[in-house]
Amino acid sequence: MDIVNFNAGPAGLPRAALERARDELLDIAGTGISIMEHSHRGKTYEAIHAEALGLVKDLLGVPDTHDVAFLQGGASHLFAILPMNYLAAGRSADYVLTGDWSKKAMAEAKIVGRARVAASGQVDGKFVRIPKEAELDRDPGAAYLHITSNNTIAGTQWSEFPARGAVPLVADMSSDLMWRPTDVAPFDLIYAGAQKNIGPSGIAVIIARKDFVAAGLETIPTYLRLKTHFDAGSLYNTPPTFAIYMIRNVLALVKESGGLAAMEEKNRAKGAIVYGAIDGSGGFYRCPVEVESRSLMNIVFRLPTEALEDAFVKQAEKDGLIGLKGHRSVGGCRASTYNAVSIDGARRLANFMGDFAKRNG
Repeated sequence: MDIVNFNAGPAGLPRAALERARDELLDIAGTGISIMEHSHRGKTYEAIHAEALGLVKDLLGVPDTHDVAFLQGGASHLFAILPMNYLAAGRSADYVLTGDWSKKAMAEAKIVGRARVAASGQVDGKFVRIPKEAELDRDPGAAYLHITSNNTIAGTQWSEFPARGAVPLVADMSSDLMWRPTDVAPFDLIYAGAQKNIGPSGIAVIIARKDFVAAGLETIPTYLRLKTHFDAGSLYNTPPTFAIYMIRNVLALVKESGGLAAMEEKNRAKGAIVYGAIDGSGGFYRCPVEVESRSLMNIVFRLPTEALEDAFVKQAEKDGLIGLKGHRSVGGCRASTYNAVSIDGARRLANFMGDFAKRNG
């Protein structure tokens, strides 16, 4: 039975990228040893490292004003690294709260300095929408404005980003970077844990304006300065070489498959299929998110009862559809339809949803 992996993260990786890793695992580029055994200062690894960085730049059209770096850890690491680098004494940072991860990011900033809520997507205590541009209460003196582009738990996503303005714009794009073409130029810094659309867990991709990187505080330890890693080409210390190798594999496949425009077309098709199953169920399935704020990466929905939700998840697993249980903090069901999920996989889910509703409605 073919498995369709709807896990929110670590998420499924493209089969072809995994097969390439399998075929090269014991002998990379005819060297007789695995990529995991190569020195990060050697020519074999350096070529892969440079290719991975180059693919990020190429796929996103990163302008000369910006640069790309890889950093060990993930988005939660960057929650703290960001304010440590830019939230100087006496400054405050603005955060738009659209889900649990943006709340966690702001909480880290408050440990370092001051942070304020510029807007919130909560309605009656639940995150169900993305605030409009006009709703943002901006502090013109803020160190930066932080948003979370996609919210894995709440199932909401920014369709249009806020204008940069005079304050640096920062985004956590962990769960939707590379889902479509994105103009990175207006952002001073983008960071993303790789384990959704880019590669395995344990590594983050950072895209930042060069002048913003240079303006980071120097009163923190060397390793915690973003400038350290950008200046060293992400080779200040031994990087997670296998994770970067896998990023190379995944992004090379994205490029071969038509790039991010092709990814967007596929992702929108999947969203139409699954949301169509929800909206066409006569109320058996219900999405709690406002329609215009719905995520195309994390589709959340509820069934009439929790007992039915449990039965739905268990039966889906038997049919090869895994990872559909909602986050433990909110319950319900969730289908994470990242790049690696095929259109056929979305159709299998929609067909299962229709059959389950007929049997239990």
